[in-house]
Amino acid sequence: MSDPVLSVSHNWAFAVFILGVFGLIAFMLGLSSLLGSRAWGRSKNEPFESGMLPTGSARLRLSAKFYLVAMLFVIFDVEALFLFAWSVSVRESGWAGLIEATVFIAILLAGLVYLWRIGALDWAPEGRRTRQAKLKQ
Repeated sequence: MSDPVLSVSHNWAFAVFILGVFGLIAFMLGLSSLLGSRAWGRSKNEPFESGMLPTGSARLRLSAKFYLVAMLFVIFDVEALFLFAWSVSVRESGWAGLIEATVFIAILLAGLVYLWRIGALDWAPEGRRTRQAKLKQ
């Protein structure tokens, strides 16, 4: 086959695929609007999760510590991902890869030690920590 004929046949296949996708979307939305309930009530708009009715507002103020822990989790999760990829190709990377992985782990370990030293990993406020230290003595 010549190149233009192959290109047109490929484009037709893609167009049929896109048409099929939009047809399926229209079918699913139309069927759900036909078969779905139209009941309206006060409790219809309330959130319902795991069989528990909501209490209070969903607008809670969270401590910045929660966000810090989330960022630490992401950082060390990405570290695990990089180390897993390195471990799969450890034979191909050789000694250079081992040295690079060691430097990578050392930098992350230094960051973890720094966070621990400045108290970023301490959940309790300073007052409670000093009281607990006095109680232990």
